[in-house]
Amino acid sequence: MNVRENMAFALKLRRFPKDEIERRITSTAHALGLEPYLKRLPKALSGGQRQRVALARAIVREPAVFLFDEPLSNLDAKMRVEMRSEIIRLHNSLGATMIYVTHDQTEAMTMGDRIVVMKDGCIQQVAPPLELYERPVNEFVASFIGTPPMNIFPKGTLEADCVFGIRPEHIRIKEGEASQAGEGELEAKIDFLEPLGPETLVHLKCFGGTVLAVARIPGFASFPPGAKVVLSLDRSKAVRF
Repeated sequence: MNVRENMAFALKLRRFPKDEIERRITSTAHALGLEPYLKRLPKALSGGQRQRVALARAIVREPAVFLFDEPLSNLDAKMRVEMRSEIIRLHNSLGATMIYVTHDQTEAMTMGDRIVVMKDGCIQQVAPPLELYERPVNEFVASFIGTPPMNIFPKGTLEADCVFGIRPEHIRIKEGEASQAGEGELEAKIDFLEPLGPETLVHLKCFGGTVLAVARIPGFASFPPGAKVVLSLDRSKAVRF
């Protein structure tokens, strides 16, 4: 079957009138940019186009709820971003509930209105994306949500009675000798850098290398490996477990 026949298949099985089938195919093809491909066979389509046809087959049925099970997992990175944007636009235009299963926390954060974080079949937390990011309920959620994830300092390192979590963007780096660390600050050594253009991820060794941490620095940073630095932690943004 070509694209048009694929889209019409489920509607024909349900004996929809021809004019209604045509209306749904036309509007859905326009929404997903499939109009130029309606006469093509699957073998003449790219992976991203096939994925759009699969979406279109579901959309023409106008269901109350969509169930997506990792729909972008077989696409390359560029196509994943494009399809993610299309599904967001689709959700905004249709207004239907979409339950979307993914192992990619970036997809969850950018697409979800509410996220259910699960581990070993058990729900860990249900919340909007920003709440998950800022107020994770346990170490698993804290280390799973965010790229890079929240820094976790074990009990007894920064505070005696709890595990201390802080996001990379809430760590400020000051160059200097270890002896310059003041109250509430932390001595560390540079491990390596990840320059990303608008920001740099600085990987750090703390407490003699027993605890690893990451700081997110705006712009370009040029610290030599092994350099001693002082970390200033914004404790008002910290999470304690």
